[in-house]
Amino acid sequence: QVQLVESGGGLVQPGGSLTLSCTASGFQLGYLPIGWFRQVPGKEREGVSCISTGDRRSYYADSVKDRFAISRDNAKNIVYLQMNNLKPEDTAVYYCAVGRGSWHLMRTYEYEYWGQGTQVTVSS
Repeated sequence: QVQLVESGGGLVQPGGSLTLSCTASGFQLGYLPIGWFRQVPGKEREGVSCISTGDRRSYYADSVKDRFAISRDNAKNIVYLQMNNLKPEDTAVYYCAVGRGSWHLMRTYEYEYWGQGTQVTVSS
């Protein structure tokens, strides 16, 4: 069964850091582009970052550029999202998914096998 599971969310103060993990089961994650998205209640899910396979090209939303870093460990079948200098507006449920087509544009309809999400709350 193809499945992605997100973990690593939690409560952090502004300026703090968290590392999210996206763990795959049922398939080899290393052969597929992976994206991280986030969603707050009442708003559409938005792309945060994504990473390619072989050359590991990465893309970021402007709102997280220079603060977040995506990486992958194909041996462990995990994609990470390192989040630094977190802001209250980063509060959301974070999801990972498998990309297809023009995945680098981070359009939700070009992603599938969504995980259940992990909550990130940035608050003092």
